[in-house]
Amino acid sequence: MSGTLYLVATPIGNLGDFSPRAVETLETVDFIAAEDTRVSVKLLNHFEIKKPLVSYHEHNHVSAGQAILQRLLAGESCALVTDAGTPAVSDPGEDLVRLCAENGVEVLSIPGCCAAVNALAVSGLPTGRFAFEGFLTVNKKNRRERLEALKSEERTLIFHEAPHKLLTTLQDMEAVFGSDRRIALCRELTKLHEETFRTTLGGAVAHYTENPPKGEFVLVLAGAEPRQEAMVTLEDAVAQVLTLKAQGVRLKDAAKEVADHTGFSKNELYAAALEQ
Repeated sequence: MSGTLYLVATPIGNLGDFSPRAVETLETVDFIAAEDTRVSVKLLNHFEIKKPLVSYHEHNHVSAGQAILQRLLAGESCALVTDAGTPAVSDPGEDLVRLCAENGVEVLSIPGCCAAVNALAVSGLPTGRFAFEGFLTVNKKNRRERLEALKSEERTLIFHEAPHKLLTTLQDMEAVFGSDRRIALCRELTKLHEETFRTTLGGAVAHYTENPPKGEFVLVLAGAEPRQEAMVTLEDAVAQVLTLKAQGVRLKDAAKEVADHTGFSKNELYAAALEQ
């Protein structure tokens, strides 16, 4: 009979947030798979837990995942932990979970801290429907394309960002979503200098231009206002795009211009125009 993989959420800054159930789980498993064993051993030492540690992270998850699976299939139990927060969410742990699911190994989640959910809860923005985007790519072109794809997203959006990239990300967001879009910037959650700064994208850019950011951030961005019913049909809007194209405007630019005043998305108009 195979063992069980436990996904154990770890504190994101305050050790007091580690649950008794999480401690008990780490005490009873056969071994622990950790994102960074040097970080995890500090947590284990604090709670006087002595268990074998193996490394499982982005750069070794294929080979390490197979090794962990074989031990699970042999009947051992394993706890998967990250440096902070919930494993397998925007994390290579998702590959290990999928591997276990494909091989009939039971996976149980031991709930605890999640920075994205904590930030959403204190943001003051709508929480009923949200989308988690994690870290944006460092490639400027790809980052802007991803933000453009989210321009009409009505759900609240959640991003993670490092301090040295924060201002560039905020500037790109302001260019795509506009200066007035509301945002909550949650810094150093659960730590000594925890702070939630509620403002607009324009206000955030101005603030962090003058005040270099420090600490890890979760950005909670308001969704787009619900799209008003289009005053023109899609067929009419595509006709406008084609008219602009005939006047020498690039198709992508024509689609963007018509999208701005009709309510249709740029990608929707572009795709429809290509079919004409």
